[in-house]
Parts: sequence; C-alpha cells; structure tokens
Amino acid sequence: MGKSAAMSSAAVTSESWPWPPAMRASAALHVAAIGAGVMVPGAWPWAVGAIVLNHALITGAGLTPRSNLLGPNVTRLPEAAAGRREVAITIDDGPEPEVTSRVLDLLDAHGQRATFFCIAERVLAHPELAREIVARGHSIQNHTARHRHNFSFLGPRGFANEIARAQDILTEVTGQRPTCFRAPAGLRNPFLEPVLHRLGLSLVSWTRRGFDTREGDPAKVMARLARNLQVRDILLLHDGNAARTAEGKPVLLEVLPLLLERLRADGLRAVTLPEGMKL
Repeated sequence: MGKSAAMSSAAVTSESWPWPPAMRASAALHVAAIGAGVMVPGAWPWAVGAIVLNHALITGAGLTPRSNLLGPNVTRLPEAAAGRREVAITIDDGPEPEVTSRVLDLLDAHGQRATFFCIAERVLAHPELAREIVARGHSIQNHTARHRHNFSFLGPRGFANEIARAQDILTEVTGQRPTCFRAPAGLRNPFLEPVLHRLGLSLVSWTRRGFDTREGDPAKVMARLARNLQVRDILLLHDGNAARTAEGKPVLLEVLPLLLERLRADGLRAVTLPEGMKL
C-alpha cells in the first residue's frame, strides 16, 4: 500500500498550501542571503551564517512538539469548548489488548470519551479492538502506519506514504476517516504540513502530558496532568508503550481513574477531538 495508498488518500483538498509566515520569511532570507553573497564583496561568511542560523531555528521548531512555526498545530480545543466545559483525553500508540480494553471500561464507567491516536499496523493486528473503540463512542485518529523512529527525517514522499497508508487502513477497519494527525513523539520537519493539508488532516499535539512512557509512578504522572488543569486542555497518555508501576501494571490503568475523578470534581467533560473541535 505504498505509492498507491498515497495516491488513493491524497488530494482530499485541492487548495494550495498556505505557507506559514515563518516559512515565507525563511524563503525570503535564503534569497536575500544568496543575493548578498553574490552581489556584495566579502558578504559570503555573513550570508552562510544567516542560512545556518535559519536552519537551526527550523530544526528547533520541528523538535518542539507544540510549536506552530512550521504550520498550524492544535494544542488546545477552540474557545467554543470552554462554554461546554470540555477537555480532550488523547491516548497514543495502541491499540494494545492488555491495556486498551480496560481503558474502555474505565471510560465507560465514568461516562467520558477519549481519542485514540492509533498506529495503523497495530489496528491491522487487532481490528476487532479498534472497532470496539469506535462502537463505544470514542474516536480513532492517525498516528502513522508504523510509528517510525526516523519519522521526523522523512521527506514529502515518505510522509505521504506513511500517513496516507495509515488513513486507508484506519478508514477500512473502523469505517471512519481520521481528521486529526499526531506525529510520533510530536517531532516533524517543514515537509509535513503540506502533506497533512493535502490529506485534509489537522496536526494535533497537546496542552500537557504525563510522560507515562518513561514514568512508572502514577502520582507523578497525575501531578503533571492535573497541574493547572482547565477547560480546553488536550491531555496526552499512552496505552501502547506504557511504563509499568512498581507492581508491573501499565501506569495508564492507575492514572486514568484518578484523572477521570478529577474531571468529575472539576465539572469537566472529556470529549473526542472531532466533537471538541467543533466551533
């Protein structure tokens, strides 16, 4: 499903990509630096330095998951969600049979909804679990086909193949086409946003995260999530690749009941991203 997947999922929108101001400024700087290096005697060292500094800034933006310098990046629900007292719980890297089914039971018991950013190849491995997520009122969104560790180094074709393949798999298995995308670890480069725009996907990061892939202490994970918790927040947890508690239990299963109780006490409602992002 490589090239053909990209072809079948592409062209969701025919509008040209609206270059972000930072990228337009970067392009202008390159033109100006090259022009100065050619036209002004002795300017080449300064021109090269300016270009190197610019590339460092772009790289830094790609390594900062909540940055919007490279294009639109949803870090909180829109203002309209405030009046509805909504937050979004997002759960990455699944589905994971040992964990996800129990997560669904906890969410149901508290009457709350979540968004699962799923790895498409894991959905292929556990299609019934993926369909159960949707059937129980939750949302599955695009977290790439394979969750490649070198994802942020891909070019336009690599991004298109990886993301479009995931779109096709998730749509075929669940019957619902994702509208949101989250990059592995939130890392990316300037080639990603044009691909997302073409596929009709919104990049979504988070307001705060629990670091639950490396922290096995539920109290510490919960403290990070609950600090200044408020309406419109997007919270990040993991059912796949979850750290383990001292007793060997996936930390998400210890943290989620605490978080859901906190939401109840604060009068907050956890909704899926497609619901929460309605204006």
